[in-house]
Amino acid sequence: MDIAYVSQDILDLLAKAKRKGIVLSLVRLSVFFVMAAAFIVGVTDKPLFLMLFLLSLAGFIYLILLFNQNRDETAFLTELAKMEEEKVKRSSRSLQGFDAGAEFIDKAHPFTSDLDIFGSHSLFQLFNHTVNMGGKAKLASWLQSQMNPELATQRSGAVRELSRQPKFVSDFEATGRAFIKEEKSKAGFYTWLRQPGSWRSFYYLPLVLGPIGGSILLFLAAVGMIPPVWIGAWIVLGIFSLTLVFKPLQEASKVFPNQGDIKSFGKWALMIEKSDFTDPYLNSLKEPIKNDSFVASEVLKSLEQKAFMIQNRANLMFVIFNLVFWIDFFLIWRAEIWRKKFGKHIADWEEVFDTWQALVSLASFTYEEQNLSSPTWSREKIIEAKNLRHPLIPKDKAVGNDFSLAENTKTILLTGSNMSGKTTFMRTLGINMVMVNVGLSPMAEAFILGPFQLFTSMRNADNLGESVSSFYAELARIKQLLSKAEAGGTVFFLLDEILKGTNTADRIMGSEALIRQLAASNCKGIISTHDIELSQLDSSFSFLVNKSFHSEIMDDKIHFDYKLKPGPCPSFNAHKLMELMGIKF
Repeated sequence: MDIAYVSQDILDLLAKAKRKGIVLSLVRLSVFFVMAAAFIVGVTDKPLFLMLFLLSLAGFIYLILLFNQNRDETAFLTELAKMEEEKVKRSSRSLQGFDAGAEFIDKAHPFTSDLDIFGSHSLFQLFNHTVNMGGKAKLASWLQSQMNPELATQRSGAVRELSRQPKFVSDFEATGRAFIKEEKSKAGFYTWLRQPGSWRSFYYLPLVLGPIGGSILLFLAAVGMIPPVWIGAWIVLGIFSLTLVFKPLQEASKVFPNQGDIKSFGKWALMIEKSDFTDPYLNSLKEPIKNDSFVASEVLKSLEQKAFMIQNRANLMFVIFNLVFWIDFFLIWRAEIWRKKFGKHIADWEEVFDTWQALVSLASFTYEEQNLSSPTWSREKIIEAKNLRHPLIPKDKAVGNDFSLAENTKTILLTGSNMSGKTTFMRTLGINMVMVNVGLSPMAEAFILGPFQLFTSMRNADNLGESVSSFYAELARIKQLLSKAEAGGTVFFLLDEILKGTNTADRIMGSEALIRQLAASNCKGIISTHDIELSQLDSSFSFLVNKSFHSEIMDDKIHFDYKLKPGPCPSFNAHKLMELMGIKF
């Protein structure tokens, strides 16, 4: 951890929590030795020492509770400190080490692979603050979704309100990070919840007899009214009784969720219950957590306690208690009651928490960036952007551009010299469309977006395993676009360096044919090309507009301003670039 990036308040609280943890550990160890000695002496020699054993046992349990609370606080503060360090890295766009969401990379997807949505230095790395697989998958599904103005507007209101509650947002993330470590599939647990109960009516007898009989025998042995051997006989009887519930408890122990998962859910539920929201979407997500029938935080706290007891039955202290008081019957009885009353809700809560994680991720990014411009969804087939910037380029280096796609414009032909910014601009436009669709503000002063579906063809690589050339891969991609066009879809396309894998004559002829074909459909978009000859089509096609990026050669160096300009590019720089690299003409 780089403490230079962490606030002093958090560092002080973390140091205090760690010191307290060391003290509690030493005191707890001392009490344990006293308790063990009192038990041995009480059973073998002086029964009165069993009273000291019970007192020290109570103190030991209390110390365990204090230690666990301190451990949770330390874990929480540690994650807050790490989050502050990560915030600085995200601000500078140093995204190495962040989860890249590599499992969501899909080359066949309409746009994610071309726009750096997942993978190294990706949008997912920039604003993913989810802490488990469910939340991660939820956020990824939003990023993969096609344009939906209604859903985007709904999420946008929720994200804006959450971004004004930075403590809620940071505490929500830190809680999950602190307790969800090795995630365990809950499929087996959900199956267990649906199964018929394993409680039998005659179990009530050992349920009541165990605690009462064990307490009476311990008391009588402690005051010397009976010999300690009676306790041994009671334990033997307990072993036979406990075999009745051993198997169902073992099965439950295997499928119960990790305690960290349940703890996080419970703390998240409590945070949501205590918060007041004005946004209707946030309140709809709060409804499953808190209503007139139950309070989810209390239900989950109860489940956490049961999971802890069931999954730690092999602990030495529990074994001793279990043999004396037959606690297993109490555990399975309480587990069955919980299953009947609340088992049907837990899967729904997990789904809701996944959505909260995705919203918290977007809200955290919004708060950190302080990017609060409001996008406008239009019914017209237009796009308007003012000072549009790429979110993955550091703020001090990102160059903003204005852009306009009018209702009567079908194709924008983008020309420009090498490295002048054509591809980056196209990705800038596409990635901002994705951001607006998930509920974020665009990286722009203003952004108006029509009812488009997004499609890109920018990274078409060859595949040796499938004997596919890059040119064939591009044609296959274009075929997908034409299929969407034939189906009547309103598509906004981004085609980079069209048909670059063939000779100049065929490329120009094929490009013109494709432009005509797409113009006859509901599709609109940008096509970049190095073939300046295509820019002459604007004299024949009223629906085509030329735009370009330029470069300037000064003192044997090429300078770029990365600003979008009207009209075709007047000059190219490939000759000069090759010359600078040592190729002599």
